[in-house]
Amino acid sequence: MNDPISRRVFLKRSGVLGTFAALDWMLPTYASGSDSLGAVTPTTQLSGDVINLAIARTPFRIDDHTATATTLNGTVPGPLLRLREGQDITLNVTNHLDETSSIHWHGILLPPEMDGVPGVSFPGIEPGATFSYRFTIRQYGTYWFHSHSGGQEQAGMYAPMIIDPIEPDPVKYDREYVIMLSDWSFSSVDSMIDKLKKQPGYFNFQKRTLGDFIQDAMRDGWRPALDDYLMWARMRMDPTDLADVTGHAYTYLMNGLTPAANWTGLFHPGERIRLRFIQVGVMTFQDIRIPGLGMTVVQADGQNVQPVEVDEFRIGPAETYDVIVEPEEERAYTIFAETLDRSGFARGTLAPCPGMTAEIPPRRPRPLRTMADMGMQHISGVDHGNHEPDNTTQSGSEKGMQHDNIPDRHGEHAKEGIHDRHAQPGLPGSSPVRHSTDDHGPGNQFIPDFTQSRMDEPGIGLGNDGRRVLVYTDLRSLKPYPDQREPERELEIHLTGHMERFIWSFDGEKYSDAREPILFHHRERLRWIFVNDTMMEHTMHLHGTWMYLENGTGAYLPRKHTVLVKPAERVSVAITADAPGPWAFHCHLLLHMETGMFRVVEILEAAPRTKS
Repeated sequence: MNDPISRRVFLKRSGVLGTFAALDWMLPTYASGSDSLGAVTPTTQLSGDVINLAIARTPFRIDDHTATATTLNGTVPGPLLRLREGQDITLNVTNHLDETSSIHWHGILLPPEMDGVPGVSFPGIEPGATFSYRFTIRQYGTYWFHSHSGGQEQAGMYAPMIIDPIEPDPVKYDREYVIMLSDWSFSSVDSMIDKLKKQPGYFNFQKRTLGDFIQDAMRDGWRPALDDYLMWARMRMDPTDLADVTGHAYTYLMNGLTPAANWTGLFHPGERIRLRFIQVGVMTFQDIRIPGLGMTVVQADGQNVQPVEVDEFRIGPAETYDVIVEPEEERAYTIFAETLDRSGFARGTLAPCPGMTAEIPPRRPRPLRTMADMGMQHISGVDHGNHEPDNTTQSGSEKGMQHDNIPDRHGEHAKEGIHDRHAQPGLPGSSPVRHSTDDHGPGNQFIPDFTQSRMDEPGIGLGNDGRRVLVYTDLRSLKPYPDQREPERELEIHLTGHMERFIWSFDGEKYSDAREPILFHHRERLRWIFVNDTMMEHTMHLHGTWMYLENGTGAYLPRKHTVLVKPAERVSVAITADAPGPWAFHCHLLLHMETGMFRVVEILEAAPRTKS
């Protein structure tokens, strides 16, 4: 303990130095973990009022393969920026690529021309050019930044940003680590999209087999099992369709390291350790747990929340969560980040000295989509008998469904006969809402019979093993939020897609067919309802301003920049339109955004008052 071996010596002794030595120089020190128990914060970071960043292509070795990464200052992940609330910052970004690039400061409040989305209020950074981002830091917390150009983000162009508060931090800790979770592929985004357009299940190697059917029949009976298989076949859908791109194509990294490389953070038993989890995976949802250690969630998307004790939480692309752990024993603990579809995982270690490891938990069986994911689970009178195939691709409803007891989309209370376990005071959408007859056109493959809030559900594959799982209704801001006005108006937008054609959209129209902006008015308070018509999870990100998650917590609604929306779910957010200008709004699953799930929100300046 008094003379811990260095990380390099450990790698050499464990036989993996030859494999990972090329990675060592590609990792900033914070991502490499700590070789010294004396360090309280990451030891390599960029600070100051003027910071220079360079975008380039750099050789990248992962396991036994070599590729080329798109890097910030030559590393994957890029350098940690350590800034301070109230600071005036200039970030000079030079593009050494042979194509246009950009940096978006995710979750940061700034002028629209500094937001970094090419084609919205910023032209992009041309090859050989330098662009200077200048803005005042108006917040604090855990954030990150990444390319908003093509597939550069998947190729390694992302990095963390920590902003320290002016006032004393309400979260007390002895040590902190940034943990960036990413999905690396040797395939390009364009090639992935091309494969998925030709075969939507191209990356899914976990489909049901004859053996699964026999097991289902032995458990449920032959007729129910056959009816279930035929129902999915009629809808041309697959209950194992959990992720568009799986561990077949992705290697899941923690701070740029594979599970075998084992990122390690050191601690003294009894310390309070702050882990700043940042999900930068472009297509991956992960379930985070540390066997043997409980976690206390203290921040979500950079915003302080009232502490929540959990054993596990799901994190979607672009979300961040800060947790406190307090290991008392002098032993190693595995940080385990298992993908939603269970096709892979990222892994790291917390340990009192280098070289220690803990058991890697076995992966859980992959779950299956259910009637809940199709908006059918609360309806009585379902006839699972044989029916003629429904030739439309616009509805997943089985013939024989009874709709009489479903409230309409205007939010009328559920009538007698609906089993409504979700209904909570102050939680919009907690009662089932019947879908409108609008099918949103050929860009939408599926319409759930009804949708409702599922914020109190942990998500598919979670919550059945006794672990405490974080749900959105657990999140309460540390202080009452400033704008307590009731929304002046309400908007609804449907998350739509055609999985067989791999087209993703809003209200059935991809961005290339719907270029008119969504209009907000400066300083108005509005409610925006996201209705997920698809059988996939999405993370919705609004640039420029906060979304207040209407999760039933009254004056303590949590603020988020990215919101996870489950299948057949209605998620309601309140917005104070306080940032005039054009802003991007999109699904943060990169392949969904690239194929059409993108819009521009224009916050209009207030009309000038006329003299009486």
